[in-house]
Amino acid sequence: MSRMVSLFLVMLFFSSHRVDAAELRLWFYLPANLLVDENVDEGVALLQRAAKAGYNGVLLTDSKFCRWGQLPDRYESNVKRFREECRRLNLECFAAVCPVGYSNDLLSLDPNLAEGLPVIDAPFIVKDGTLVPEQPATPILKNGGFEEHRNNMPTGWGFADDPGKINFIDNGTKYEGNVSLRMQGDGTGEPRNARVMQKIDVKPFHYYHVSVMLKTENFDSVAATNIAVIAPDGRQLNWHMPLLKKTEDWRRIDITFNSLEYTTLNLYFGTWGTRHGKIWWEDVRVEPAGFVNILRRDGTPLTVKSEDGKIIYIEEKDFEKIVDPKLGNDPYTGCFTAWHEQPAVRIPKESRIKEGQRVLVSFTHTSIIYGEQVGCCMSNPKFPELLKWQIEQVHQNVEPDGYFMSHDEIRQCGWDGDCTATGKTPAEILADNVALCVQMIRKEDPDKPIAVWSDMFDPTHNAQKTGHYYHVKGNGPWFGSWEKLPHDVVVANWNSNPEIRGKSLKHFSQRGHPQILAGYYDAEPIDAIQDWIRDAASCPGFCGVMYTTWEHRYDRLEAFAESVKREWDHVPKKQPD
Repeated sequence: MSRMVSLFLVMLFFSSHRVDAAELRLWFYLPANLLVDENVDEGVALLQRAAKAGYNGVLLTDSKFCRWGQLPDRYESNVKRFREECRRLNLECFAAVCPVGYSNDLLSLDPNLAEGLPVIDAPFIVKDGTLVPEQPATPILKNGGFEEHRNNMPTGWGFADDPGKINFIDNGTKYEGNVSLRMQGDGTGEPRNARVMQKIDVKPFHYYHVSVMLKTENFDSVAATNIAVIAPDGRQLNWHMPLLKKTEDWRRIDITFNSLEYTTLNLYFGTWGTRHGKIWWEDVRVEPAGFVNILRRDGTPLTVKSEDGKIIYIEEKDFEKIVDPKLGNDPYTGCFTAWHEQPAVRIPKESRIKEGQRVLVSFTHTSIIYGEQVGCCMSNPKFPELLKWQIEQVHQNVEPDGYFMSHDEIRQCGWDGDCTATGKTPAEILADNVALCVQMIRKEDPDKPIAVWSDMFDPTHNAQKTGHYYHVKGNGPWFGSWEKLPHDVVVANWNSNPEIRGKSLKHFSQRGHPQILAGYYDAEPIDAIQDWIRDAASCPGFCGVMYTTWEHRYDRLEAFAESVKREWDHVPKKQPD
C-alpha cells in the first residue's frame, strides 16, 4: 500500500490470541500528529463519531512515536488525553510500532542505519586539492539539449511517441538553448503516453545523477510524469520523482540511480498518460553522483585505492573524513533528498594522493522511493536497539491495548554489507526481523495482541515467487518471508484484488492467522466491501474489517460501518481449528 495507505486504516481488538470470529471487530485507522492541539481535538471528535457508528477500536499511528524525548511536555499530555477518550468510549487502541518499510522518522535518530546500494571502484580525481568524481571522456548522454533534431524527432534518442502529435521541438519556449522538447495531449482528451528514450552506456555498480530543466502549463499529468531508468530485463532502477506543479516556470529537477550489475540502460523522460496541458524539457544531464547520501557505518565500508589496487589510502590521513551532513537531515532530521550539494573532500598536503591523480572509490549510498521513503537496514546490529527503544516508549507513553507492526512495502534490502554478511536472502532477513519484533513486543508488554500488514508475507502480493521488487536484491526476493511469522499474529489483509484475494485469504488462514480486511473505499463503492466479506467468511479466523482511507476522508465512516454490519449479519463465520 502507498505511504498514505500506511497512514490511514482501521482495525480491531483481539482480546486473546484466539479470536472469536462470531464477534465483528470494526476499527478505523487514524494517523495523527498529536503534538498539534487542534489535531487532538479533531481526533477526539472522530473517536466519538466512530463509537456512535458502532466501531469498537482504533489503530493510532503518529510519526512522533519515533521522537520521544525530543518533544515538548504537551505531546505526552495530548497522547494521554486521546487515550483517556478511547477508554471512556470503550474503543480499544492499537499503536503502530516497528517502522521497517517507511523508516524516515526512526532514521532521524541515526540516518546511517538506512539500507544502501553499493558503489564499486568508481573513478575519482584530485582537482584543486579536492577529491571529485571523474567525468567520462565521452558524454554519457547525447544531445541532452535537443538542439539536433529533424521532423520533431531529437537526434540520438531511440524513439519519441508520435513526433508532431505528442512530442514537439519548440523554438519558442526555451530555457537557455535554441529549443526545448514539448509534450502535450493529442487533443482528443484520451490519455496518451508522451515519452522520449535514449540507450546509455554505464559502468556496473556506479552511482549516477540525472538532472533536467522542466516547465509546465496547465499540465494534468504531473503525478504520471517520470524520469525512468529501465534495465534490459525490465527492472526499473529509479523510483524517485520530485513533486511537480500543474503550472510552474523553469526549474531543475534531479534524480539519482545505481546501475547495479548492468552495462546498458534505457533512460526515459516523459509522462505515462497525459490528456491536457503542456510540459517542456531542456538541458538533460547525466553524470557521476559523487558522495551524495553516502552511508557511513561498519556495514557500509569505504575504500579509496590506487588505480592498480596496490595502495589503500587512509581516511583522515590521505583524505579528509567523507560524510554527507545532509544525509537524512535535509531540511530536518528524518528527511532525505535525492540530490543536494555534494560533500567536499579535501586532500591534505601531506597525502600520498597527488593533484590530478585518479583513484578508485567503493562505498554505499541510500536511495529514495517515490517522494520520501527510505528504509532501515534490518541486518544492522544497531537497528534492533532502535526498535526495542521505540516499543518501550510506546508502551510507557501510549499504554496501547495492542501493537501493530509496520512491516509494509519494504522496498530496499539485500545489497549493503550488513545484508550480504548474513548470507541470507531478503526473505530470510525479513522473517528473522518480524520474529524478533514479536519477541520484543511480548517481552515488553506480555499478552497484548499483535497485528501486521499482509503484503510482505503474501505470496500473491509483494512476496511473490518471481519478479523484481524495487531496490530489493534478487528475483522473488520476499518469497518465504512468512515462515517465522507467529501464527497468532493478526494479519491485516489489504489484498483486495477480486481475482487473487481468495488465495491470499487461504494462505493466511491455513497458517492459522486471524484476519481482518482493510477495505478500500476512496475509489470504490461503499458496498464493495460486502463481496470481500463473503469471500473471507469461509476462512477460519476471519474476524473483522478496517476502514481504510489514504485521502484522510472520514466522510464515509458511518456509511461504511452500516455496509459492513449488513453483510456481517448474513454470512456464516468459521472458528479457527
